[in-house]
Parts: sequence; C-alpha cells; structure tokens
Amino acid sequence: MKAADPFWNATSASPAFQRVEASLMIAFKGWPKLKLPAASSSKSKRIFQLRTYESPSNGYHVRKVEMFHSGEFELFLKCGISPVFFGDKLIGSNLPNLTYMLCFADLGELNEKWLAFFTTPKWKNVSSDPRFAFDQIVTNIDNLVLSPLSCSQI
Repeated sequence: MKAADPFWNATSASPAFQRVEASLMIAFKGWPKLKLPAASSSKSKRIFQLRTYESPSNGYHVRKVEMFHSGEFELFLKCGISPVFFGDKLIGSNLPNLTYMLCFADLGELNEKWLAFFTTPKWKNVSSDPRFAFDQIVTNIDNLVLSPLSCSQI
C-alpha cells in the first residue's frame, strides 16, 4: 500500500487515470491462469501489451477464440513472447470480445517478437485457414502498451 500511495491518493490536478472501465472475463481453457513473467518477480524493466479483439457476432467470436487454441499459444512461446493472460469477456462494453496481455522488455523487443511471430510457417498455416479469415472474425482491435507502476504485482 505504501508503494501504491501516489496512485491511491492522486489529486484532481494530477490524476492517476482518466476513467476506469470494469469487465468480467473468463480465462481461456488453453490458458487457464495468469502467468507472471520472469521480469515481474525481479521488477525488471518491462512493458505490457494489452490487446482486445472485437467480433461482429458470437459465432465469429467463438471462432477467434478457437484460433488461439489452434496453435497461437504455442507459437507465442516459440517466438519468445511472454503471455500473461487470455480472457473472454462475459460482462462489459463492446461485446463480444476477448482480451489478452503480453509482456516484453521494451518496444524494440515487442516489434522483434511480433515480426518473428508473423513470419513463421505455423502462423501462415493457421491464419490462412478459411475458418479464421481475419476480416470476418475481428472487426476492431484495441492495442495498448502499458508501463507498470512500481507497486504492480505483475
């Protein structure tokens, strides 16, 4: 709580955030628990990428979740990407959607690891499957890069 004091007691002149949005998510079956990156326990320099994919319908949303279970988890790990969590939103705005978080040392590593991901034969195979046609199953992506506070548990 001492480390979080600047966050908890921020003034209106210097707020810690603009607004808070709350959601309830359920973990993906293929990634059922939050996994702390190694950099979290050592409090090493790190950034998080928080990605939210919105789908046009529940059917297409289920297909996007299936896409993660069809090799994306393993591909993230093979490319050296550190996933933190994958969640399917049950309650909140812009449904249907899913959100996941990845950890990187810095923006350079983020770009390097994503390039490795997108150029692997496995990704080309999964993404070329007609069931996973991107323009049909994802209508919007929110992509945030976050820096943790010193009080962050992740």
